[in-house]
Amino acid sequence: MTSRRDLLRATGGLALGAAFGGTLAGCASEEDAGPGGPAAPPSGAPAETYAEPAAKLSGNLSILLWSHFVPSHDTWFDRFAKEWGTKAGVNVTVDHIDQAQITTRIAAEIAAGQGHDMIQFIAPLSQFEPSVLDLKDLTDEAVKRWGKQLELCTKSSFNPSTGKFYAYSPGWVPDPGNYRKSLWEPAGFPNGPASWDDLLKGGAQIKKSQGVQMGLGMSQEIDSNMVLRGLMWTHGASIQDANERVVINSPETIQAVEFMARLFKDTMTNEVFSWNAASNNQGLVAGKMSYIVNSISAWRTSQGTNPQVADDVHFVPALRGPAGQFAAQHVLYNWIVPKHARNPDAAKEFLLHYTGNFAAATYASKLYDFCAFDGRTPGLKGWLASDPFGGKPADKLSLLADATAWSVNIGHPGPANTAEGEIFNTFVIPNMFARVARGEQTAQQSVSAAEAQVNAVFTKWRQQGLVGKG
Repeated sequence: MTSRRDLLRATGGLALGAAFGGTLAGCASEEDAGPGGPAAPPSGAPAETYAEPAAKLSGNLSILLWSHFVPSHDTWFDRFAKEWGTKAGVNVTVDHIDQAQITTRIAAEIAAGQGHDMIQFIAPLSQFEPSVLDLKDLTDEAVKRWGKQLELCTKSSFNPSTGKFYAYSPGWVPDPGNYRKSLWEPAGFPNGPASWDDLLKGGAQIKKSQGVQMGLGMSQEIDSNMVLRGLMWTHGASIQDANERVVINSPETIQAVEFMARLFKDTMTNEVFSWNAASNNQGLVAGKMSYIVNSISAWRTSQGTNPQVADDVHFVPALRGPAGQFAAQHVLYNWIVPKHARNPDAAKEFLLHYTGNFAAATYASKLYDFCAFDGRTPGLKGWLASDPFGGKPADKLSLLADATAWSVNIGHPGPANTAEGEIFNTFVIPNMFARVARGEQTAQQSVSAAEAQVNAVFTKWRQQGLVGKG
């Protein structure tokens, strides 16, 4: 029989089958924005606790998760997981891979009927619902222990049509704007842009006068997927409505697409069509970008590689548009337990232990990871108000304390259902915007083409009873 190690080696490059909604383009981690990075977390990390599992555990537990954009998290996680295993009587192994490979790996393991007991991804994995265990019992227990789960995390792990928690979502990451103050202040925006109109006006002036472009991708990678959805929502557009009806072909979507085409023409260059997930970070850290939408990881990298740039990078919340202020989460943690898992009980107990100690995860990630259960990180607001990792000024991240006010789930205003999962992983939205920005189609033509793709995906999953009737 093929071992798990052999399976991982053999399937690392397999393409994701059509049934699972396509592939993610290969891309580097955001931490590739530069070598090194800020020093390891200082002393003062939250104390970790251990509670005996509800039942006696044994055997092996294999974990697959992304290579975190802040590497200090992985050092912490590997130690944390193995120490729990020693105490709980479980032999824990941890594998990390680039986030762009995870959905391909999941599909390969599911097809083979063997692989890891639990897998983490940084966006909803709803398209795998038929092949994973229902984690309602785990989520219910977490809510019982720690109170209400953040709504965007619930809507990113629960399918209201089937009543199934296809994933467990203990955490997320905000997606603020990152801007260079030295560039935006002379352009008349000392506190950075507050709206999409500000972004166009200021970004165009900066590019014309200083030759520095902005970095909003329109390529087949995760950051493009996130920021373009935010642009749609702020213009009153969406893929589906709250009742899971397809509504993408609307005047509001056309307006958003036309706006992006103008933003590209006035503030960017063709490289945004071929970016990977590291590209905007690399550009910001190198001083070649005036504004990107991303997490805090590029800034954390620049603290160690280019402190002058780090001090110049500041943050703004989601930009306002005609319909309001919205952004997708930058990262949404989905943990799944495939049906082939050999030790699901241990997987669930570990995830409860992990959630119970989420403050340590937040600290180890240098304030990158936020918890879905507010009470599990009581020190977060204090850390954001006075950065323990040397941010200048110390309160640079304080705006993230209110990030839930402008952050919504993939699939908003509906759930992150199986159709939305497939559309996300086949990059329908970035392709829709890119065709118009490149001058290949009019906005109406591109939106209509996207609508045809979206309708086909929704119809397929409706027929399987995994998406609401609309």
